[in-house]
Amino acid sequence: MKIELEKIETGFKGGCCFTHARGVALPDGGALITTQPLLLSGSDVFYGIHTLQKMPGADWSPIIPSKTLVRRKINDAAEQAVCDCTPFYHRKSGKLLLLGHTVSYTDDSSPAVMPRYTAWSVFDFSAGEWSPYKTLDMGDPDRWFSAGNGSGQSLELPDGDLLIPFYFMNREEAGNMWHNCFKSAVMRCSFDGNDLQLKEIGSPLTVDVPRGLCEPSIIFFKGRYFLALRNDQHGYIARGSDGLNYEKPVLLTFDDGADAGNYCTQQHWIVCGGKLYLVYTRRGADNDHVFRHRAPLFIAEYDSEKMCLIRATETIAVPERGARLGNFGCHRVNDNESWIVAAEWMQPDWKVCMQYGSRNTIFVAKIRCDG
Repeated sequence: MKIELEKIETGFKGGCCFTHARGVALPDGGALITTQPLLLSGSDVFYGIHTLQKMPGADWSPIIPSKTLVRRKINDAAEQAVCDCTPFYHRKSGKLLLLGHTVSYTDDSSPAVMPRYTAWSVFDFSAGEWSPYKTLDMGDPDRWFSAGNGSGQSLELPDGDLLIPFYFMNREEAGNMWHNCFKSAVMRCSFDGNDLQLKEIGSPLTVDVPRGLCEPSIIFFKGRYFLALRNDQHGYIARGSDGLNYEKPVLLTFDDGADAGNYCTQQHWIVCGGKLYLVYTRRGADNDHVFRHRAPLFIAEYDSEKMCLIRATETIAVPERGARLGNFGCHRVNDNESWIVAAEWMQPDWKVCMQYGSRNTIFVAKIRCDG
């Protein structure tokens, strides 16, 4: 495995930082990254989507704010935005999707307890702009009160349908989500190049540890599907045969049986050079000064039979410089190349992060493997 690390500077000056940077390589040799500003004085207070484009053979463009993917007023007291988004190239339609979920605010301190929806937008290459976002109709608004594809890694099936992982709580549970358990599941949706429609939902997964299982990511490898799942105390992995239904989740461990040390942070998948890899954060890396140990980003081969990380293969994909990197994305370019895209999240104290070298840099780690 070879790792080439590219850095994109954001011009950080305090106040806000760019977060949720995730990228996609395009068939013509170009690429695109989405990200969005976060208010450093709040908790998960996000603003509109910004985009960086890379034309074939050219450098990355400046970070450009979207005119359409901005906060919307939903009543006299509240606004809604999209966040935790991942760009996704849909091969059958040739369209570039942005998948994520909504978040609502009544002030700029933290998200409000209001309905959360899976959201999507389509990129218009001629205009260089995203379409106004739409939200997915899942039916019963009480059961699916808070149901979104936040920070998820999705999968296109051969017929063009999408397997989109999501996590949810019902209306009552969401009223006190810190003491209740999220459930995660995978939904199958059709996409016609414009609209996303729900077709079916798989069986839910959870564990009895508040806040349950959330931020699921899916991958297909050697005839089976795998989910990586976030939990407050441990990372979890689940395996299934049809993409919708899964075996009981198991702890994320190394091949010597030790807990991997991942907690309260997402993990994402890479298939490269015919091997399955997981990208994750963990304790025990001289990183106690990083919020929830969310840096550096590690990559290691995952044994799909024994259901564990192979410790001897672990290496650092994106370095730690004081800021967290846990809200990142993985993207397959081809069979032998994948990208990890992450932005330095400058909280809880941006001045302390800068003392370790962080500058809200966006990293593109290009992972190349021999076939």
